[in-house]
Amino acid sequence: YGSIGGIEKIPPRKYRQMLSEKTAKEAKPTDKPQKLPHEKGLYLYISPKGGKSWRFDYRFADKRCTLTLGQYPEVSFVAALNRHHDAKIKLAEGINPAQAKKIAKHELKTAQKNTFDEVAKAWYDSKADRRSAVWRDTHNLYLKRDLSPVLGNIPLPDITQAVLLGALTKAEARSGVKTADRVRQTAVQVFDYGVRKLKVSANLPRLMTGWAEVPPKMNRPWLKENELPGFFDALEAYPGYLTTKGAARLLFLTLVRKKELVEAKWSEFDLDEALWVVPPERMKMPTEQKENRHNAHDVPLSRQALELLKELKPISSGSEYLFPSNSSLEKPMSPSTLNMMFQRMGFAGLLSPHGIRATASTILNERGYNSDYIEKQLAHVERNSVRGAYNHAKYLAQRRVMMQEWADYLDELRQIKPKGYQA
Repeated sequence: YGSIGGIEKIPPRKYRQMLSEKTAKEAKPTDKPQKLPHEKGLYLYISPKGGKSWRFDYRFADKRCTLTLGQYPEVSFVAALNRHHDAKIKLAEGINPAQAKKIAKHELKTAQKNTFDEVAKAWYDSKADRRSAVWRDTHNLYLKRDLSPVLGNIPLPDITQAVLLGALTKAEARSGVKTADRVRQTAVQVFDYGVRKLKVSANLPRLMTGWAEVPPKMNRPWLKENELPGFFDALEAYPGYLTTKGAARLLFLTLVRKKELVEAKWSEFDLDEALWVVPPERMKMPTEQKENRHNAHDVPLSRQALELLKELKPISSGSEYLFPSNSSLEKPMSPSTLNMMFQRMGFAGLLSPHGIRATASTILNERGYNSDYIEKQLAHVERNSVRGAYNHAKYLAQRRVMMQEWADYLDELRQIKPKGYQA
């Protein structure tokens, strides 16, 4: 046979007598590349430097093709026969095995790049600029503390339910089942992003809904109308700080959110105009809305609210905050202070600071006030996106009337002494 195209070729009949694991191992390189043929296009290629590889020559769509089946000795003779057999099956099915190998290699390479950490970072970066600081801090914590240590270096398609369950179980042991399920929901969003970007075919965390018995979400406790006199009586008798008691009273008189109240600054109040303007960056709304100064929340101040502010001014000791921290005038009161006071008053599980808004909304609606005025006072975002885009009314004049009547009504309730009420 001699040399064909510069490659020395051994006669097939002679080689078939020699071909085995042993002959593949003992074959020596020469100064020219060698093909040691077997049958049906399979052969062992030997380079002059001694490298050996199994190859398969075939024709596909009238073109000559070569498929490398693996390096010897990493791929044994028997393994090469099996790969050769698989390649012939693909040919019979009309598939080019060399092209299929390239595609599989590309998919594997792509999958190795699509680790959980890389996809999670891409998802987080795509959202962060339009989300609140709380959103960023929360998801960043869940990713770094709970998910990345377990899933971080694993390609998204290779993450199994058992691996994810392990991460959730650790989170549950550290922070409780509710937090662990919120961790799962963060993973759901990462996988959703991966599905949209064709990095994974299914959302595994979403399929694991119900992985644990998660207690149902409970609404924040609130009081009925006939229970308010008992609360006001307990508040009056409470021996705590005047600032903390004043914060609870102002919460009732303004119906703002607790965080908006405890971080309130004197510069936001215009006592002459009886108006408190809460800046949009401190409101609960999407980040893009916070950048619009027109989304500041105007809170009309009743006569009772103005009197309370005058009482609070001297005891704030020159702080920029209405309710400075007991440890530093440079910081506001802790958001948990009101919750602790309610517990010490005996209202744990009966009323939360946020529940005041539910109590007021219920009573105001029952007394026939316009729901638009109530919702605007509560700074609720319009659920109807079309209506919200066009309705910029603040109903300030109407809310002034409503909030003054609400404050007068609260005064009436304070005069009622609870009968048989036990907090």
